[in-house]
Amino acid sequence: MPRLALAVTHPWQVTPAEARAIQETLRGRVETVDRLPSIRHVAGVDVGFAPDGRTTRAAVVVLSYPALTPVDQAVARQPTAFPYVPGLLSFRELPAVLAAIEQLQILPDLYLCDGQGLAHPRRFGIACHLGVLLDAPAIGVAKTRLTGSHDEPPAEKGGWVPLLDGGEVIGAVVRTRSRVKPVYVSVGHRVSLETAVNFTLACTTHYRLPETTRQAHRLASIVRGTS
Repeated sequence: MPRLALAVTHPWQVTPAEARAIQETLRGRVETVDRLPSIRHVAGVDVGFAPDGRTTRAAVVVLSYPALTPVDQAVARQPTAFPYVPGLLSFRELPAVLAAIEQLQILPDLYLCDGQGLAHPRRFGIACHLGVLLDAPAIGVAKTRLTGSHDEPPAEKGGWVPLLDGGEVIGAVVRTRSRVKPVYVSVGHRVSLETAVNFTLACTTHYRLPETTRQAHRLASIVRGTS
C-alpha cells in the first residue's frame, strides 16, 4: 500500500477563526499552472454525513484514465469534529478524506473533488486544501455556486463561461451535458483552469457529473444506505 505523505500539516482541532487563518496562510501555496505527471489514474472524492451529523463518511474512487474503469476505492468513517461553518467545510471533511486515501492501494495522479477550489470566498476550497496538503494535482467540480457571478453558458456539451468575482476569474461554469444544468469547475492545485475544464469534460460520460465524483457519490450513498 502506498504511504500517504503530506507535504503540509496543520492542526485540525481549531476554532473557526483559526481555520480561516490557516486558509489565508495556505492559499499562497496554490499553484494555478499545469504541473502534472502523466495521468494514468484519476480519483473522485465525495463526503457525506450521518443524519445526526456526528459521523463523517468520505468515499474515494480511483479510475483508470482515459478508460474511466474503477480500479480502487476506499471509505472512511470518523466522528465529526468540526462544526458546520460555510466556507470552512474542508476542516469538517478532509480528515476523513485523508483517512480514506490512506487506505488506497493505487494512489491517483489527479483528484476531482465534489466541491470548490479557487471558487471560494478566500480562494481556498476543499480541492485547494487537499491539493496543497498532498502536493498533488486537484480540481474542484461543484454542483452549485458558492461565490461569483456568470453569464449563461452555451447550451451544448463542452460550452463554458468564466465564473467571475470582482473582475477576477475564479472558475468556469461548464455544460457537461447538452441543455442540462452546468457544473462549477475551479482550480484546486497544480492545474490551470483550462486544464481543469478539459479533464472534467474528459471524465464525463453520460451524466451531468464526471465519472470520478459520480462514482464516489454512488459509493458514499451505498455506505449511507447500509449504515
